[in-house]
This record gives sequence, structure tokens and C-alpha cells, in this order.
Amino acid sequence: MSIIVNHVSYSYNPGTAMEVKALNDISFTVSDGEFIGLIGHTGCGKSTLVQHLNGLLKPQQGEICYNGENISDADYDLRALRSRVGLIFQYPEHQLFEEDVFTDVSFGPRNQGLSDSEIEMRAYEALTQVGIPDEYFYQSPFDLSGGEKRRIAIAGVLAMKPEVLILDEPTAGLDPKGREDILNLIRNLHEKEHITIILVSHSMEDIAEYADRILVMHEAKLVYDDSPRSVFAHEEELKAMGLSVPAVTSIMHLLREKGVGVRQDVITIEEGLKACLEILH
Repeated sequence: MSIIVNHVSYSYNPGTAMEVKALNDISFTVSDGEFIGLIGHTGCGKSTLVQHLNGLLKPQQGEICYNGENISDADYDLRALRSRVGLIFQYPEHQLFEEDVFTDVSFGPRNQGLSDSEIEMRAYEALTQVGIPDEYFYQSPFDLSGGEKRRIAIAGVLAMKPEVLILDEPTAGLDPKGREDILNLIRNLHEKEHITIILVSHSMEDIAEYADRILVMHEAKLVYDDSPRSVFAHEEELKAMGLSVPAVTSIMHLLREKGVGVRQDVITIEEGLKACLEILH
């Protein structure tokens, strides 16, 4: 069991007139190798939650354990935790700062106190993992495209060899090709490198396509923790929270209402196409 979140609560400006409850008695577990989607309306507490998972914020109530150890203990090594639980914020390319790509990706391993040879090997492996060609290694990262910068920022986290990778809206602002590249990269990291993934996204289509399990937050509470098919069966409840279901799911529901005998549990385009072909045949 890699992460246990046990009755965690957190407020901003506690004890003041400006107090805002961000997390309210949140409990769940993350097992090794899972691909989890985290969804919720803006302001529901998603970003606050993921910042707790690698110790950037500490619970005011409850506890978070990583591999059986409470990360809030006074003697817990938070630097080591942040190497194992990598957090990639929205628009991570804004955090690039070195003069060339290779030096930027080397920053994390260098802070781990590794030898020069190990640092170089990790940076090279990480850049290769995200598909950055060798001829870009010594270019300024600021001369590259938005999608390439995003991949370099991800490489900087991968170079620290994380066991868990948390990505907060990793495709925000990218064109369709860039979005597809980043999502396929994340899928490969999960399937080939066996990295546990927590993906925060407003795209129900992306969550339905990639996640094996969905956590739904609403007004600082965790309201659903289930498979994508089970969660998206609650279309009206999700709409009441300001969320949606994948477009293909809505279309299937409309067809069903019009008397077309299609399946109602469709959540991906591929499933929708198959369901329509079954009716036609």
C-alpha cells in the first residue's frame, strides 16, 4: 500500500473570519501501480489534496502515510518523499529556469546528492523517456514548443525516479497534438515503468480513457471513489456538482431516451462506436 489518507482535514486561515475549509474528513488509499483520476469543480480542494500527498501541506487533522510511515512525523524525511512522490503542477514549464535542457533536468538528481555520472545517466534516461531528441539537450528550454517544454518539465521529475507521479491538469493550454502526446506519455509511464499515476483533470473524456479509478471531490469532501463506469453512471448528481460525463455517455443516454436500444454504460468513443455498430447489425 503506497499512500493512505486517513480522515484528513485542512482549512486556509483557520480560526479567522476568512477561514475556508479546503479538505473535510478525506479518507482513501492509493495502491502501487494504480492509475487514478481526480476530478471536481474549481475550488473543491483538488490542488490542496495533492499538495498534501508529497508533504507540501500538512494535515491539520488526520494523517497521511506513505509505505506505512506518517509523513507528518517530526523525523520524517520529506526530501526523500518528494523524490518518490513527484508532483507536477499546472503549466510546469513555468518552473524551467536553467540555460539548457539537460542542466534543467539534472537539477533534481543533483539535489539528491548523486554522483555526476549518475546525474547524467538519470537526465539522459528521463529525456529519452519523454521523447526529447538528443539534439535538443543543450538548447535553451525556452526556445522549444509548449508541448516540448511540458515534456522537459516532466522529465525533471522522472529523473528523480518517483514511484508515484501526480499531474495537475498536465494538458492545459496545449493543442490537440500536444495533449495527445502528453497523455500517451503518461500512459506509457504507467504501463511500461509501472509508476503509480494520479491525474487531475477537467476533461471527463481523458479520465474515462486513461483512469482505472476516479475520486470525485465536491465542496472539500470526497463524494465518489469508484470505477469510471460506476462514477459516470451518476450523470445527474455530477451535473449538480458542476461536472459532466464524457460526451459519448450523454449521447448514449439521449439515444436511449429516444427509444434506441444502446448500452447506457458507454464511457469512451471506442465503446460508443461499438455500441452503435451492434444496433446497426
